[in-house]
Amino acid sequence: MTLVTDAQLMADRSKFLKNSTTVGITCVPFSGGQPKGGVDDGPVEMVRFGILDQIQGMGYSVELSENMDKYRTMQPAHDPPIGKLKNPRYVSMAARRVAEQVQAHCSQGRLAVTLGGDHSIAMGTLVGSSAVYGDDLCVVWIDAHSDINTPSSTDSGNLHGCPLSFVLGLCDESDVPADSPFAWVKPCIRQSRLVYIGLRDVDAGEKAILRKHNIKAFSMHDVDKYGIGRVVEMALDHVNKDRVLPIHMSFDVDALDPSVAPATGTPVRGGLTFREGHYICEAVAETGCLVALDLVEVNPALGDPESLRQTVAVGCSLVRCSLGESLL
Repeated sequence: MTLVTDAQLMADRSKFLKNSTTVGITCVPFSGGQPKGGVDDGPVEMVRFGILDQIQGMGYSVELSENMDKYRTMQPAHDPPIGKLKNPRYVSMAARRVAEQVQAHCSQGRLAVTLGGDHSIAMGTLVGSSAVYGDDLCVVWIDAHSDINTPSSTDSGNLHGCPLSFVLGLCDESDVPADSPFAWVKPCIRQSRLVYIGLRDVDAGEKAILRKHNIKAFSMHDVDKYGIGRVVEMALDHVNKDRVLPIHMSFDVDALDPSVAPATGTPVRGGLTFREGHYICEAVAETGCLVALDLVEVNPALGDPESLRQTVAVGCSLVRCSLGESLL
């Protein structure tokens, strides 16, 4: 009897990937979008934990983007703030490189998996995937935070809280003048194609942005009220009603409750359970529409060895579920 692999089952479902049994992985050891050291070691620890072997064990081939150490060495010697924004040149350089690497995987028809690193890198992953799949690309953003501050609305100046404002075109000319390091980032995601799941720590300025632009978000209140199954169904119905458009899922591990994923930089209690997080990944995988995945904000420097092991393990498990691993 021939064993059917998870990769083969996903290939049968896939609606967009012409090379659907190959996963293109970009490891991004980058921490410039926030102040806590260690998140740059997230992808290193996931590789050490065996994520590449695990993916291959599911029947996939793996194509790994080259020279991940360049993300560490490309940091400018002098990178003063621009307005409120911290490390703006470094963040821009890293995001641009991520965009090129993700675009290369997507253009080859591979499922593009990016392992961070802090969430500012999603500025690059979304530019990269949308360059191939166009503005019908749907974005499912799983996070405790909405990461939609503009350069003027951010209080902290940490760019891991701002990536969506750039790709959605929410920044005005004063935010991104012609000589800005981010002038290369053009609006590439339609506001109606973005949906959030898991929000529970949203800045006042971000709430105003979400309301002004009528951006769909399901907070933990909605998860409590409706259950995760109904929330995921409603989220997908909003951005991709007939399940005929490509999906880019960006998963910040702080969407999970700190009891599930403790080694992350901005934990907020009251988050998704282990199963709720995995159900989201399973349900998105079942659509056959997933073309790109980010898994970010694993920080090995925070917490004790068991917290690290637990968080890295759950990060790897979320990736596998997004690639079609199932309970049966």
